[in-house]
Amino acid sequence: MTEQENALRAGAGSAHDVDGIAPRVRLRDRDAELRSVDAAIERLCRGFAAGGTEIGDLLTFSGRPGIGKTSLLHEVRRLAKLRDGTTVLFARGGERQFKDPYHVLRQLLQPVLSNLQPEAYSQVMGTWEEVVGPAMGLKQPKAGARRLDPQGVRDGLDYVLTQLAPRRAPMVMIVDDLHWADGESLSWLTKFAIRSSELPVLLVFAFREDENDWPVETQDFLKDVLALKARKHELNRLTLSSVTDMIRAELGDKAEDAFCYEFWNVVNGNPFEANALLDQVREQELEPVEENSRQLRELAVDAAGMTLKSWLDRLGASTLRFAWACAMLGTDIRVDLATRISTQSTEGARDSIKQLRKQRVLTQTPNGNLEFVHPLIASSIYNTMPDATRLGMHGIAAAEIENAGLGLLAASRHLVETHSGEGDDRIVKKLRRAAVEHQLIGAPEAAQRCLHRALNEPPADEIKAEVLYELGCSALLTDPVATVNQLRLALDPDEVPLRPALRVDATFRLSEVLAHAGELGQAALVCQGEAEKTADPAGRQRLQAAAFMWHAFRKSEEDGQGRSARLGEMCRSLSGREAADRAVLAMRAWDLTLRGAPSSDALALADEVLDGGRLPKGLGWTDTTWGFELPAMLSLTYIYNDRIAQAERLAADAIIQFEIAGWSGAHRGFAYFLMGLARFRRGLLAEAEDFLRRAHRISERIGEKLPLAWDAVGVLVDTLIARGRLDEAWRMANDFGFHPPYHATAMVLPDAASLYGKLLVAKDKHAGAAAALTEAGAQLEVRGWRNTVWAPWAGHLAIAIADDEPERAREYAQRAVRDARAFGTASAIGSALRLHARIEDGQAAVELLEDAVAYLGQSPAGYEHAVALVDLGAALRRVGRLEDAQEYLYQGIELAQHCSAEGLVDRARRELANYGLRPNRLGLRDFRDTIETLSNAEWEVAKRAVQGVPPQRIADELGVPIGLVNRRLAAVYRKAGSGPDGLASALGLPQQQGRDAGRPEDLDD
Repeated sequence: MTEQENALRAGAGSAHDVDGIAPRVRLRDRDAELRSVDAAIERLCRGFAAGGTEIGDLLTFSGRPGIGKTSLLHEVRRLAKLRDGTTVLFARGGERQFKDPYHVLRQLLQPVLSNLQPEAYSQVMGTWEEVVGPAMGLKQPKAGARRLDPQGVRDGLDYVLTQLAPRRAPMVMIVDDLHWADGESLSWLTKFAIRSSELPVLLVFAFREDENDWPVETQDFLKDVLALKARKHELNRLTLSSVTDMIRAELGDKAEDAFCYEFWNVVNGNPFEANALLDQVREQELEPVEENSRQLRELAVDAAGMTLKSWLDRLGASTLRFAWACAMLGTDIRVDLATRISTQSTEGARDSIKQLRKQRVLTQTPNGNLEFVHPLIASSIYNTMPDATRLGMHGIAAAEIENAGLGLLAASRHLVETHSGEGDDRIVKKLRRAAVEHQLIGAPEAAQRCLHRALNEPPADEIKAEVLYELGCSALLTDPVATVNQLRLALDPDEVPLRPALRVDATFRLSEVLAHAGELGQAALVCQGEAEKTADPAGRQRLQAAAFMWHAFRKSEEDGQGRSARLGEMCRSLSGREAADRAVLAMRAWDLTLRGAPSSDALALADEVLDGGRLPKGLGWTDTTWGFELPAMLSLTYIYNDRIAQAERLAADAIIQFEIAGWSGAHRGFAYFLMGLARFRRGLLAEAEDFLRRAHRISERIGEKLPLAWDAVGVLVDTLIARGRLDEAWRMANDFGFHPPYHATAMVLPDAASLYGKLLVAKDKHAGAAAALTEAGAQLEVRGWRNTVWAPWAGHLAIAIADDEPERAREYAQRAVRDARAFGTASAIGSALRLHARIEDGQAAVELLEDAVAYLGQSPAGYEHAVALVDLGAALRRVGRLEDAQEYLYQGIELAQHCSAEGLVDRARRELANYGLRPNRLGLRDFRDTIETLSNAEWEVAKRAVQGVPPQRIADELGVPIGLVNRRLAAVYRKAGSGPDGLASALGLPQQQGRDAGRPEDLDD
């Protein structure tokens, strides 16, 4: 019997012919499964040929060990490869490799990605190359690269597959032995499988359903796999007829029915066990007759439970040692590595391989490497290794893998399996380096395994605290509880102390994790306590500033005004503009903003923080010295001081930087929140809603009701109110629980009580609003926070109590206006005046709203401006000034439409219609209205187009790209409401007008 026949007989699915397409394996009792496979491949290929893209599917095959999953997937690969143009990707989990990060995904994706042409590779990777490339082993991390967030790697893989699948469609992705896949691969595969139907991809998984067959570390993924919507197939045992055919094919037709029946019962229809027992029967030269059937059970025990003695007897000591080396390496076994790990000569290894092939233990893959005929054989051989031998050979394997140039990442899984307790400094050093490398590819769990093993070595006393510190930092993005515990141990006074700089950093990291978990008071105290013991001025300043920062984000504070005064004193004492100094300036700018101090003071400090309009070195979004909170404070300062464009530039930079760094958790979620808040303040409500929903989704993915979720939901509720979807806003607030007592410890951005009170006012629940807003005002007054944009409690409280307490309401409204004027931004003053007008009547309301419109017209707060215009139009209608009312309502409608404030548009139109006025303008009054909407750049293009100058010549004359000219022409045609033929008339230009003409209104002058 040939080696290929042996492999196929055992169902390994490893043999290949010269064309790279495996020969067909005869599968018994699998007709239904094969029909399902054939139909799925046919649907995929037919759908793609018809132009379909969202045609993906998922097939799963489950069953107990040895039931034939591997053989079936062998046939799936063969059938898929027979289809012209089909891309087939294959990977297999390994019992010894489930701790290798991205082991399965690298098998799947490395071959196809590395074979792409440079241009296609760049397009497929997009901005994710520095994230996905290192994780997939396609490139080394850049020098100075930061640790990757595992979620960032998953997001990057989503993008890459979205780009790759259409280019290599139809695509079939096959994963065998999914139960032994590494956690990093499983985490992505289980999520990708949910959306695979959106791509031209057929996913095929094979796995064992019994959770005891899954490693403890990955058992949680089993329920995710079982919950997938898929065409599921559970492989049943072979029938008596099929097993009888197998027996007679091996032993001849003389095999008696009674013998075959007992054989079938003994192996319970399991193909692998049937083949193993057939080997035993043949070796023992047992006649297949009824009287010998009683010996089958004993032979089956020997076949299934091969002991060390059994393998020694079968293979011999030298060959078994080579087999042990192969079992340690797992899948796709390099012959040279196995030779060196087994400490054999080349000739000895050649003899061992020959013997192992003869015994149907190993087979050869198309690339010349080795693999086990069946995973169960590999498990059996590995489990017979004596403990001392196993530990020693893992040590040899780690060294040989490094020597072969495969790196510490590949060697580390062997290093963690070596004998501990020796106190070997070299091992500790290597494990620490391996941990760093694991974090650079987004594998913090693997890093933690290395560092735990380093602690067990153990490290020298003087570096033990450093290893604990590194262990804590390795869990920073994934396991906050572990981070807190390990950093506390690193800071334990009973340990050999950390170096001063490292101690400061460990304290800051500890405070950061506590703060992100909502323990802001504890975070501040940790920094304060360590600052008192820190001799280095820079370290002390960093911890003092961090304490100020965490206090500022607390829900309540005992000495808020005192802290503000101390922060001001610290700010005045600064003598330089290093990163630490700028950090203090950023905190003070935000503090002044919350206090409602003159906006110019806050902006002056904020501008000092920036360097040429950009974040300075040391305070970047991904800088780990200060964290993302400092630039976030700066962004918030600009948002609430009417410098929203600057805030948007910072938020956009944050999103890009976090994507490049692969930080897709809370960091990117908060960046989306900042962009959503900025868009809301500008009145771009549809965009705001999109960004805020993204932030909320990320928060929900990380944990339940984190501070980020409160922030996102609060502003999202406000956005829905602005868009006129009050019932939806109310449902969202109730479903989330956005009501008192709010988050237990963290401040909500912006003020939660003010947002909730505003919602109650919108729902006409004035009594509840009054209570909530009164309490909010009292708490904010204790802290000295009087910013009426951040917390517009007084204006909304005035509306809530106006019917019952008009004089008191007027006092609150006037107070809000005074505070807004003290702050000094146009949006703050305009919004406060608008709210004041809500409780006034007649001419008093008109005058307040005229002032509000004037102020808001000078601010970037588009939606507030639109509301003020509509309110003014309504107020003018009430005093009988219908023509003026109509104009302001039309302006309000146009601005509200730009803001996507559909509810405000409807309200304005009802206001017009109820009094016999047209709900829409009949049209632009004359060409001057069109001219006003054109930018100077659009005007330059328009006047040349009127003269019949073709777009390419316009581009040449203006020195701009042709694409930009076309975009400007499109804007001109849209705003003018005319194509090229009527453009001159729409712009008030004669057709023969010279190119140097000014605007028509300029000519009139």
